[in-house]
Amino acid sequence: MRRMTTEISIAIVFALTFVFSAHAQTARTKAAFTREEATEQPLYSEYKGVRLGMSASDVRAKLGTPALKGADQDYYVFSDNETAQIVYDAAQKAVTISVDYVNGIGAPDYKAVVGAGELERTANGSMYKVVRYERFGFWVSYNRTTGALPIVTITIQKL
Repeated sequence: MRRMTTEISIAIVFALTFVFSAHAQTARTKAAFTREEATEQPLYSEYKGVRLGMSASDVRAKLGTPALKGADQDYYVFSDNETAQIVYDAAQKAVTISVDYVNGIGAPDYKAVVGAGELERTANGSMYKVVRYERFGFWVSYNRTTGALPIVTITIQKL
C-alpha cells in the first residue's frame, strides 16, 4: 500500500511538473509573440495627421497652403526650425513624407520614431536608423547630421 501511495505521489508530482512546465513555455511563447508583434507595429506612421496614400488635396487640407506647390510634391515651412516635403505619385497620392528639424528643435526622440536600440554612426559622425515595415508597405528613417547646425530628418516612404 505504501509503495502504491509513493508511486501515485511521484505520478502526481510528474504530472504537475509537466503541466507547470508546459504553462511556463506557453507564457514564454506568448510573451515572445507579443514582443515580435509589438516590433511589427510602426511607432511613427504619420506627420501632423498626414499618412502615406492620402491625396494631395487631403494633405493640403491637413497642412495648409504649401510654400512651394507642385503636381509631384509640396514643400511646407512651419517655422525657422521645421519644414516638410510631401512627394506624390502620378495618382496624386502621398508616397513620401520627409520632415527636417534644424538643430533638432521640435524633433521627436529617435526612440519614438524607430524604436529602442542605438542609432548607427557614419564615419563623419552623423547618425541614422531605418526600420522597414514590410507588412505595412513602408519604411521609416531617422537621420541626424553633424556640424554647427545639425539637422534631424525623419522620413516615411512607401516601399
